[in-house]
Amino acid sequence: MRFHVHVWLLLLLIPAVLPVLCCAARGALTEIQNVSTLPSGQAVETRFAAAEIAVHPSGKFLYGSTRGHNTIAVFNIDEQTGKLTWAEEVPSGGKTPRHFGLDPSGRFLLAANQNSDSVVIFSIDSKTGRLAATGRSLDIGSPVCVMCVPVR
Repeated sequence: MRFHVHVWLLLLLIPAVLPVLCCAARGALTEIQNVSTLPSGQAVETRFAAAEIAVHPSGKFLYGSTRGHNTIAVFNIDEQTGKLTWAEEVPSGGKTPRHFGLDPSGRFLLAANQNSDSVVIFSIDSKTGRLAATGRSLDIGSPVCVMCVPVR
């Protein structure tokens, strides 16, 4: 029986996402692509560092944050291959987006901007995965992690 899993690795210093294919039967990983979290043409600077990666609950979109550039990249995921296609980048609404969380419904992304002491809320378009600023945020000292858990 062949069993494959799509895995995405976030590289801190490049910053980039590596989609890889995991073959559970062999315990092997195979790199299938290398995609920057920076827009095309943007040179990598030493102050840029990738910080967080998450897959939308639908499995159709991947998000990655880049500190220093202070953005969140949005990618479409090819469901068959796991390869990524660039959709957009959005300013994180602050400085140093250390982490972000997706709410379980997939409707919102909450970006923890460590060096501007804020958590900024974005809405997520369910058809495209694109982000839109809601104008809502929370001022809080040095947020470094956001965990969204359903309330029962």
